[in-house]
Amino acid sequence: MTTNPLAGGAPDPQSGLQRLVLASGNQGKIREFAQLLAPLGLQIEAMPEGLEIEETGATFAENARLKAVAVARATGQWALADDSGLCVTALGGAPGVHSARYADSDPARIARLLHELNNASAAAISQDKPADRSARFTAALAVAAADGAVAIEVEGHCPGVILEAPRGDGGFGYDPVFYVPAAELTFAEMDKELKGRLGHRGQAFSLLEPQLQLLLAAQLPCSP
Repeated sequence: MTTNPLAGGAPDPQSGLQRLVLASGNQGKIREFAQLLAPLGLQIEAMPEGLEIEETGATFAENARLKAVAVARATGQWALADDSGLCVTALGGAPGVHSARYADSDPARIARLLHELNNASAAAISQDKPADRSARFTAALAVAAADGAVAIEVEGHCPGVILEAPRGDGGFGYDPVFYVPAAELTFAEMDKELKGRLGHRGQAFSLLEPQLQLLLAAQLPCSP
Protein backbone atom coordinates (compact mmCIF):
# COMPACT_ATOMS: atom_id res chain seq x y z
CA MET A 1 0.00 0.00 0.00
CA THR A 2 1.25 3.47 -0.83
CA THR A 3 1.46 6.12 1.87
CA ASN A 4 0.46 9.74 1.74
CA PRO A 5 3.26 12.16 2.65
CA LEU A 6 0.68 14.75 3.66
CA ALA A 7 0.02 12.42 6.57
CA GLY A 8 3.70 11.86 7.26
CA GLY A 9 4.52 9.11 4.75
CA ALA A 10 6.58 8.99 1.56
CA PRO A 11 5.67 8.30 -2.09
CA ASP A 12 6.06 4.75 -3.33
CA PRO A 13 7.68 4.91 -6.78
CA GLN A 14 6.38 1.42 -7.55
CA SER A 15 2.75 2.47 -7.17
CA GLY A 16 0.73 1.07 -10.06
CA LEU A 17 -1.55 2.99 -12.38
CA GLN A 18 -4.85 1.82 -10.95
CA ARG A 19 -5.55 5.19 -9.35
CA LEU A 20 -5.05 8.60 -10.91
CA VAL A 21 -5.09 11.82 -8.89
CA LEU A 22 -6.27 14.88 -10.80
CA ALA A 23 -4.05 17.85 -10.01
CA SER A 24 -6.88 20.34 -9.79
CA GLY A 25 -9.36 21.80 -7.36
CA ASN A 26 -11.52 23.09 -10.24
CA GLN A 27 -14.75 21.09 -10.07
CA GLY A 28 -15.58 21.79 -13.72
CA LYS A 29 -12.28 20.27 -14.85
CA ILE A 30 -12.65 17.33 -12.47
CA ARG A 31 -16.10 16.49 -13.89
CA GLU A 32 -14.84 16.70 -17.48
CA PHE A 33 -11.82 14.49 -16.83
CA ALA A 34 -13.82 11.96 -14.83
CA GLN A 35 -16.13 11.58 -17.83
CA LEU A 36 -13.24 11.30 -20.29
CA LEU A 37 -11.33 8.78 -18.15
CA ALA A 38 -14.31 6.60 -17.23
CA PRO A 39 -13.80 4.03 -20.06
CA LEU A 40 -10.27 3.25 -18.83
CA GLY A 41 -11.54 1.89 -15.52
CA LEU A 42 -9.18 4.02 -13.44
CA GLN A 43 -10.02 5.15 -9.91
CA ILE A 44 -10.14 8.94 -10.17
CA GLU A 45 -9.48 11.20 -7.19
CA ALA A 46 -9.20 14.94 -6.70
CA MET A 47 -5.96 16.22 -5.25
CA PRO A 48 -5.87 16.63 -1.46
CA GLU A 49 -7.47 19.73 -0.02
CA GLY A 50 -4.93 22.26 1.17
CA LEU A 51 -2.32 21.27 -1.40
CA GLU A 52 -1.37 24.43 -3.28
CA ILE A 53 0.97 24.55 -6.26
CA GLU A 54 2.37 27.79 -7.58
CA GLU A 55 2.04 27.92 -11.36
CA THR A 56 5.31 29.57 -12.35
CA GLY A 57 5.63 28.16 -15.88
CA ALA A 58 5.75 30.44 -18.92
CA THR A 59 3.72 27.97 -21.02
CA PHE A 60 0.74 25.69 -20.51
CA ALA A 61 3.02 22.65 -20.93
CA GLU A 62 5.41 23.86 -18.23
CA ASN A 63 2.60 24.44 -15.76
CA ALA A 64 0.98 21.06 -16.46
CA ARG A 65 4.31 19.31 -15.90
CA LEU A 66 4.97 21.24 -12.70
CA LYS A 67 1.55 20.37 -11.24
CA ALA A 68 1.65 16.70 -12.21
CA VAL A 69 5.06 16.22 -10.60
CA ALA A 70 4.09 18.07 -7.41
CA VAL A 71 0.84 16.14 -6.90
CA ALA A 72 2.45 12.77 -7.67
CA ARG A 73 5.19 13.38 -5.13
CA ALA A 74 2.74 14.68 -2.53
CA THR A 75 0.31 11.76 -2.78
CA GLY A 76 2.53 8.84 -3.75
CA GLN A 77 0.12 8.16 -6.64
CA TRP A 78 0.13 8.66 -10.38
CA ALA A 79 -1.13 12.16 -11.19
CA LEU A 80 -2.71 13.86 -14.18
CA ALA A 81 -2.41 17.64 -14.52
CA ASP A 82 -3.98 19.99 -16.98
CA ASP A 83 -3.07 23.57 -17.69
CA SER A 84 -5.36 25.27 -20.10
CA GLY A 85 -6.42 28.70 -21.12
CA LEU A 86 -7.60 31.10 -23.73
CA CYS A 87 -5.28 32.93 -26.10
CA VAL A 88 -6.84 35.89 -27.93
CA THR A 89 -5.05 37.07 -31.07
CA ALA A 90 -5.84 40.78 -30.77
CA LEU A 91 -4.66 40.78 -27.15
CA GLY A 92 -1.25 39.38 -28.00
CA GLY A 93 -2.17 35.93 -26.70
CA ALA A 94 -3.66 37.15 -23.42
CA PRO A 95 -5.01 36.01 -21.04
CA GLY A 96 -2.94 32.89 -21.85
CA VAL A 97 -1.40 31.16 -18.83
CA HIS A 98 -3.07 33.79 -16.65
CA SER A 99 -6.58 32.82 -17.83
CA ALA A 100 -7.72 31.60 -14.42
CA ARG A 101 -6.21 34.63 -12.70
CA TYR A 102 -7.53 37.28 -15.09
CA ALA A 103 -10.10 38.31 -12.47
CA ASP A 104 -11.62 36.84 -9.31
CA SER A 105 -14.71 35.15 -10.81
CA ASP A 106 -15.95 33.78 -14.13
CA PRO A 107 -18.30 36.76 -14.78
CA ALA A 108 -15.50 39.20 -13.93
CA ARG A 109 -13.05 37.37 -16.19
CA ILE A 110 -15.51 37.48 -19.09
CA ALA A 111 -16.26 41.15 -18.47
CA ARG A 112 -12.56 42.06 -18.48
CA LEU A 113 -11.94 40.01 -21.61
CA LEU A 114 -14.80 41.65 -23.53
CA HIS A 115 -13.80 45.13 -22.36
CA GLU A 116 -10.19 44.72 -23.47
CA LEU A 117 -11.10 43.05 -26.74
CA ASN A 118 -13.66 45.74 -27.55
CA ASN A 119 -10.98 48.37 -26.97
CA ALA A 120 -8.58 46.49 -29.23
CA SER A 121 -11.24 46.18 -31.92
CA ALA A 122 -12.05 49.90 -31.73
CA ALA A 123 -8.36 50.75 -32.03
CA ALA A 124 -8.01 48.53 -35.10
CA ILE A 125 -11.07 50.04 -36.78
CA SER A 126 -9.80 53.57 -36.10
CA GLN A 127 -6.70 52.62 -38.12
CA ASP A 128 -8.81 51.22 -40.98
CA LYS A 129 -7.90 47.67 -39.97
CA PRO A 130 -10.39 44.84 -39.52
CA ALA A 131 -11.32 43.89 -35.96
CA ASP A 132 -9.91 40.49 -35.05
CA ARG A 133 -11.87 38.45 -32.50
CA SER A 134 -10.16 35.13 -33.25
CA ALA A 135 -8.93 33.07 -30.32
CA ARG A 136 -7.75 29.60 -29.39
CA PHE A 137 -8.21 27.43 -26.36
CA THR A 138 -5.20 25.27 -25.48
CA ALA A 139 -4.97 22.36 -23.07
CA ALA A 140 -1.67 20.80 -22.04
CA LEU A 141 -1.81 17.49 -20.16
CA ALA A 142 0.94 15.80 -18.21
CA VAL A 143 0.98 12.47 -16.39
CA ALA A 144 3.58 11.79 -13.70
CA ALA A 145 4.36 8.50 -12.00
CA ALA A 146 4.23 8.16 -8.22
CA ASP A 147 7.90 9.14 -7.91
CA GLY A 148 7.36 12.33 -9.93
CA ALA A 149 8.84 11.09 -13.21
CA VAL A 150 6.92 12.55 -16.17
CA ALA A 151 5.49 9.73 -18.29
CA ILE A 152 3.25 11.51 -20.83
CA GLU A 153 2.90 15.05 -22.18
CA VAL A 154 0.40 16.12 -24.86
CA GLU A 155 -1.29 19.32 -26.03
CA GLY A 156 -4.63 19.98 -27.73
CA HIS A 157 -6.16 23.08 -29.33
CA CYS A 158 -9.57 24.40 -30.38
CA PRO A 159 -9.83 27.51 -32.58
CA GLY A 160 -12.76 29.88 -32.19
CA VAL A 161 -14.06 33.44 -32.00
CA ILE A 162 -14.88 35.64 -29.02
CA LEU A 163 -18.48 36.85 -29.16
CA GLU A 164 -19.56 40.33 -28.07
CA ALA A 165 -21.92 38.89 -25.44
CA PRO A 166 -22.25 35.54 -23.60
CA ARG A 167 -24.45 32.75 -24.96
CA GLY A 168 -25.46 29.54 -23.25
CA ASP A 169 -25.83 28.30 -19.68
CA GLY A 170 -23.43 25.35 -19.61
CA GLY A 171 -19.70 24.99 -19.10
CA PHE A 172 -17.53 27.25 -17.00
CA GLY A 173 -14.88 29.93 -17.37
CA TYR A 174 -14.91 31.66 -20.75
CA ASP A 175 -17.23 29.06 -22.33
CA PRO A 176 -20.21 31.44 -22.87
CA VAL A 177 -18.21 33.79 -25.12
CA PHE A 178 -16.07 31.22 -26.95
CA TYR A 179 -17.81 30.44 -30.24
CA VAL A 180 -16.73 27.48 -32.37
CA PRO A 181 -17.61 28.13 -36.04
CA ALA A 182 -17.40 24.42 -36.92
CA ALA A 183 -20.31 23.73 -34.53
CA GLU A 184 -22.02 27.15 -34.74
CA LEU A 185 -22.24 27.05 -30.95
CA THR A 186 -20.39 28.42 -27.95
CA PHE A 187 -18.82 25.96 -25.54
CA ALA A 188 -21.60 26.90 -23.10
CA GLU A 189 -24.25 25.86 -25.66
CA MET A 190 -22.71 22.45 -26.39
CA ASP A 191 -23.68 19.22 -24.69
CA LYS A 192 -20.91 17.35 -22.88
CA GLU A 193 -20.36 14.88 -25.72
CA LEU A 194 -19.88 17.55 -28.36
CA LYS A 195 -17.67 19.73 -26.19
CA GLY A 196 -15.62 16.68 -25.24
CA ARG A 197 -15.09 15.86 -28.91
CA LEU A 198 -14.37 19.35 -30.28
CA GLY A 199 -12.88 21.07 -27.25
CA HIS A 200 -9.21 21.59 -26.49
CA ARG A 201 -9.33 19.24 -23.52
CA GLY A 202 -10.97 16.53 -25.60
CA GLN A 203 -8.41 17.03 -28.37
CA ALA A 204 -5.58 16.68 -25.87
CA PHE A 205 -7.22 13.64 -24.29
CA SER A 206 -7.50 11.92 -27.68
CA LEU A 207 -3.68 12.04 -27.76
CA LEU A 208 -3.35 11.06 -24.10
CA GLU A 209 -5.71 8.07 -24.06
CA PRO A 210 -3.73 5.65 -26.26
CA GLN A 211 -0.58 6.38 -24.26
CA LEU A 212 -2.44 5.74 -20.99
CA GLN A 213 -3.74 2.47 -22.43
CA LEU A 214 -0.17 1.42 -23.23
CA LEU A 215 0.90 2.18 -19.65
CA LEU A 216 -2.02 0.17 -18.29
CA ALA A 217 -1.31 -2.75 -20.61
CA ALA A 218 2.36 -2.76 -19.55
CA GLN A 219 1.28 -3.26 -15.93
CA LEU A 220 -0.97 -6.26 -16.61
CA PRO A 221 0.51 -9.51 -15.23
CA CYS A 222 1.92 -11.82 -17.86
CA SER A 223 0.09 -15.10 -18.45
CA PRO A 224 1.99 -18.19 -17.22
